[in-house]
Amino acid sequence: MRTNEGLLDRGIRIILGLVLIGLAVTGRWSPWGWIGVLPLMTGLLGFCGLYQILGIKTCPVQANKRSEM
Repeated sequence: MRTNEGLLDRGIRIILGLVLIGLAVTGRWSPWGWIGVLPLMTGLLGFCGLYQILGIKTCPVQANKRSEM
């Protein structure tokens, strides 16, 4: 799996996931709040399967650097 999420995208996913899980734990929101595990995991891993299918990549492209001898 290659990283296909940028730093901002990952940060938003992690925060959103934690908020949704927190709401589910405190009972302020329905058990559907546990869906927050999905954005949390994709944010931590840096890989989104839906992005892969749709061909979306929010992380900057890293050029391969070769040292010349």
